[in-house]
Amino acid sequence: MSGSVSRLEKRYRLLLLSYPRAYRRERGKEIVDTLADLAPPGRTRPTVREAFDLIRHGLRARLGRPASRSVVVWAVLTAIVWALFSAAMASRLAWETARPLPSVARASAVFATVAPGRKVSDVQRSPATFVMYGQPLSRQDLGELIFPDGGEYTFGSTTGSMGGASDVDLHRFAEDAVRRLHATGWDVGRPYTQVLDTCGSDDCGGPTESETYLTARRGDDVITIYIEYGGMITPPVSISIERATPWPVYPASVAGGAVGAVIAWFVFGWASRRTDGRHPALRVLTALLLGISLFLWWLPIPFSSWSLLRHQLTEPHYKWHPLWEWLGQPALALFFLVGCVAALTGLAVAALPRRRPDPSMDVATG
Repeated sequence: MSGSVSRLEKRYRLLLLSYPRAYRRERGKEIVDTLADLAPPGRTRPTVREAFDLIRHGLRARLGRPASRSVVVWAVLTAIVWALFSAAMASRLAWETARPLPSVARASAVFATVAPGRKVSDVQRSPATFVMYGQPLSRQDLGELIFPDGGEYTFGSTTGSMGGASDVDLHRFAEDAVRRLHATGWDVGRPYTQVLDTCGSDDCGGPTESETYLTARRGDDVITIYIEYGGMITPPVSISIERATPWPVYPASVAGGAVGAVIAWFVFGWASRRTDGRHPALRVLTALLLGISLFLWWLPIPFSSWSLLRHQLTEPHYKWHPLWEWLGQPALALFFLVGCVAALTGLAVAALPRRRPDPSMDVATG
């Protein structure tokens, strides 16, 4: 009996880590003793309901301000946005597990199956999985990454173009490319065609310029073919191979998001408890800094996510755009960084030492 109670108490104490340290010191033993006394003989683990209630009340206790309801809303918004940012950071790290891009020789062999008898020229391989201006990210690019060209940070690829395409029926070429890809084991998406230029009116007298986008996947290779009709681009056919999203990206994103949410909740709770009962001007300042941070962190997300969602659903994809692009990063990294500066300033204000009570006042009131 004593052994089972001891193991049960240890597990209760582990759950109490969700409470602030001061709360555990003051009431932790009382809570554990009460729960252990109420437990039936032989139980060695808390019930699911007990565990859920302890964690839920502990996380709420970390925020302090028991009379406030809005503090929970602000804490949830902070935890969610940092879960997203942390998941994006973790996914970028997990992308390092992707295989190197196909070599020029291997890509040329794949291109030859798409366009047999046609020369695919100018085959080039990006020097990294992610590039900016076609080159690996360097210190010299950091300024441009933050503002205004963060959108140039994108996937690398091995690309080529089809020469001598002026005498090719491009519509027939697209149909043949789909057939050849299927025959060589590729999973092919539906071709997607969009109008690029109509001269601004229906009766401009010139040809309509349009583009067909075709993508397929085999293993961790994703091939994309762009075919342009009626345009001035020569050659009008370009082919590229990228890497598909490696599987470690998904568990890394989930784990990173969970860790980010927990840390954000604990840090927010620490700052909330530190500023509770302080001078009104101090509370207003920290609330203002928090509002600025959340506004700047959240602002790009709805617009970027909606734009990418429409793009993702309209065009066939065998690889989702990376999570950081859905959050508006790094194209709108300036918003994120200014929000971080405001948040760090708020934490610094919260860390200011509290004014100790004047002992003489205790004597006077005694």
